[in-house]
Amino acid sequence: MKGLSIEERAIQVAQYIIETEDTVRGAAKKFGISKSSIHKDVSQRLLKINYNLAMEVRKVLDKNKAERHIRGGMATKLKYSHEKDNVEKIRKIL
Repeated sequence: MKGLSIEERAIQVAQYIIETEDTVRGAAKKFGISKSSIHKDVSQRLLKINYNLAMEVRKVLDKNKAERHIRGGMATKLKYSHEKDNVEKIRKIL
């Protein structure tokens, strides 16, 4: 991301989020900048640069926000299923 202006970065991040439907956290990892910077780029700066692009990104971010409880629940289920498997393995050994 070095060498880009903040405006160019905001546009690239927005296009990436729209194309991949990635989360703010995922985009931050991809671009190597903080979640706060990504959020500010697409929710504040982009409104002044390209309003239509900002509205497209907002749709993706709203969808991701609506689904986050599902992803969180799946992560928790996966975490505890691994623990259950490990307990069963230990019981077999003992």
